[in-house]
Amino acid sequence: MERSAQRLGRALVVIVDDRVAHGEHEDTTGPLVNELLEEAGFIVDGVVVVEAETAGIRNALNTAVIGGADLVITVGGTGVSPRDRTPDATAGVLDRPIPGIGEALRASGLAAGAVDAGISRGLAGVSGSTLVVNLAGSRAAVRDGMATLSSLVPHVIDELSGLDEV
Repeated sequence: MERSAQRLGRALVVIVDDRVAHGEHEDTTGPLVNELLEEAGFIVDGVVVVEAETAGIRNALNTAVIGGADLVITVGGTGVSPRDRTPDATAGVLDRPIPGIGEALRASGLAAGAVDAGISRGLAGVSGSTLVVNLAGSRAAVRDGMATLSSLVPHVIDELSGLDEV
């Protein structure tokens, strides 16, 4: 059975942004990621906004994994400022990192001129049977990152579900 003929699975989006979490700024990346995931064939369980605190980020990721999400995309908090804690929180949740995905996101982001993607410390990996991917916070980095993930994510989800086994 090929996944391309069916829904790819369930996804959750986690926006890491203090200003959005406090209601001081409108979330413009969450709806974009939601739309791109739905276009790719995912059922999006929702967009969760958390402050840039390690415990809150980790809690959102663990909740998604326990809830059975196939994919979790985090947006924001991947840079080098003191409040950029998403990769650190993600590292504590991952069972197996997939460094090639982070490398591909950084390379494609730089090639597209998204500076924040180029300095991103974002991680990708597996927690349980959930693929977790950190994206930089700009709309340009999100667009490029989702385009880069379009061929990688279905393959990883197939492997995690065992659908590619003979």
